[in-house]
Amino acid sequence: MRTILLLLIYVILILVAGIPLLLFSFLTRRSQPLIALGKFGMSLGPKVLGLQVKVHGREFVNPQQTYIFMANHLSFLDGPLLFWTIPQPVRVILKKGIFKIPLVGLGMKMVGFVPVDRRGVKGGKMAIQRAAQMMREKGYSFLIFPEGTRSRSGQIQPFRRGGFFLALESRVPIVPISIKGTFELMPRGRFFCRSGPIEVCFHSPIAVEDYDVSRMPQLIDLVSQTIASRL
Repeated sequence: MRTILLLLIYVILILVAGIPLLLFSFLTRRSQPLIALGKFGMSLGPKVLGLQVKVHGREFVNPQQTYIFMANHLSFLDGPLLFWTIPQPVRVILKKGIFKIPLVGLGMKMVGFVPVDRRGVKGGKMAIQRAAQMMREKGYSFLIFPEGTRSRSGQIQPFRRGGFFLALESRVPIVPISIKGTFELMPRGRFFCRSGPIEVCFHSPIAVEDYDVSRMPQLIDLVSQTIASRL
């Protein structure tokens, strides 16, 4: 029931505030109002769903610096939760099909979310190049789930390399994030969310200047072990 209520609230929020802000952003070329609306919308989720969210380590994040945030992926809750708890605007690389959602997809494009065609390697490379360009030119930070998909068991999965190619190309620090509790409340395949505790832990940023493609496995291991240390 709480999940359905939240969806209704989001529909009303999009119709009442989302459409006018889309028009405003289109005319002014300013994405900040849409980002602010998104953060406000995501902040409503825990309140409506009855989630007790504890956040640790947010002081490690400088809101004025560009980062790549990397987190484990347990649940559909993870993306909205991090979009709200990360103390700065973040963009995301998402499946191309999500951008076909009416209004929502248009808003994602306007704020700088990057579509990726996962049917081939070329699509992933193009998305990474586009995200790196936006990070250099506009100072955008990105949120990456290096596992690539939600865990089916609740255990951390092997990390894919795409997000690390982005880190090496953009040369910005990686902020590992550990998420606990979302799998128990809304595991993969479950539509309705249960209420309960969630813990989000931000770790110290990891500089990538000393890494290149040949040392990428060591960087992947370091980020994976850092995230796993609080699970």
